[in-house]
Amino acid sequence: MEAFKESLVSELGNKTAFTIPVLGGIPVADSVVVSWIIMALLTVLSLVLTRKLSVRSPGRVQAALEWAVQFLNGFVKTNIGSRWRPFAPWLGTVALYIGLSNLIGIFGLTPPTKDISVTTALAVMSMLLIYGAQFRYNGLLGGLKKFAEPMPLLLPINLMEVVIRPLALCMRLFGNILGAYIIMEMLKFVAPAVLPAVFSIYFDLFDGLIQTVVFVFLTTLFTGEGIKEEE
Repeated sequence: MEAFKESLVSELGNKTAFTIPVLGGIPVADSVVVSWIIMALLTVLSLVLTRKLSVRSPGRVQAALEWAVQFLNGFVKTNIGSRWRPFAPWLGTVALYIGLSNLIGIFGLTPPTKDISVTTALAVMSMLLIYGAQFRYNGLLGGLKKFAEPMPLLLPINLMEVVIRPLALCMRLFGNILGAYIIMEMLKFVAPAVLPAVFSIYFDLFDGLIQTVVFVFLTTLFTGEGIKEEE
């Protein structure tokens, strides 16, 4: 059991994949390498799946892609309002990255979202999007005024949310993926031939997709709160 504990602690650390021999050595973590793989995969898929688009005779792949884009656009428009269009591409890209990051454990690779630095970076980018849009569309005074809505009494709480929101986004994603990873490692130790394959369907597939939806939904919701026009 002690050997398992040591092995688990070792796996939970963010290992260095290789070191770039410049400036005294720049370590490149496993999470970065897997992120590069995901980025390359998304780039290749985008080129392959869109190389034969047709207006007159769209195929099944094109129809599926158009449905996915329409679904994403409708989701973003519903939660953000009339100013939704600039946000849909970014939210869709983030959804694809997080989704593949969470699912890549099925193929034996370590999910990048198990690294807290990755989830922190995603949360910070979401906050820059949320509050950047709030000031971009409302102006400096209008953006500051948003912190006093729906009543000035809530100003301290709304200001606290500037820190709480990214922390919640970061820790929710990181905690769920890390917890699933720990459980899967324990199952592999207890019954390596049976249980991992069964529970992988939930932890690697279902839970990974759920966490993707939650992250993107909350980012979209918070963005909409800051810029949605009054009906």
